[in-house]
Amino acid sequence: MKYTDTVQRKLLSPDDLKRQVKRWKLLQKKIVFTNGCFDILHNGHLEILSKAAESGDILIVGVNSDRSVRKLKGDSRPVNNEQFRATMLASMIIVDGVTVFEEETPLNLIQEIEPDVLVKGGDYSIEQIVGAEEVIKSGGEVKVVPYVKGFSTTSLIAKIQSL
Repeated sequence: MKYTDTVQRKLLSPDDLKRQVKRWKLLQKKIVFTNGCFDILHNGHLEILSKAAESGDILIVGVNSDRSVRKLKGDSRPVNNEQFRATMLASMIIVDGVTVFEEETPLNLIQEIEPDVLVKGGDYSIEQIVGAEEVIKSGGEVKVVPYVKGFSTTSLIAKIQSL
């Protein structure tokens, strides 16, 4: 099988993701979910993704759509479109599934797939993490990965613009 075929199989619509999660759960796989814009992939993202992957059997990444990134970050974002961002994540060996969601938050997606573990970066407290309450109520756990100082997409863009 070609590498590109493997990557394409990981790119799932929200409906396809729900069906795939059911299959993984039948196989008693521990499902881990994280999400974000992932506009310019950097060391902070890699740390979150690697810690998330270590937290279970299957890592699912929710990616904000271009529209939702603009609402959250402003009209100059995203730098990279949703298809590029999703494909970049799907190309990672530690990622098992990637889906793009249209809403500003992944709450609906989290409620539908009911991950066993929800992972976010250290710039959030558990109380601020969308879906944390729902995951905990369903018996799952929420993990916060320590923030990697100096690595944020906004700071990287500012640094590039200052050159």
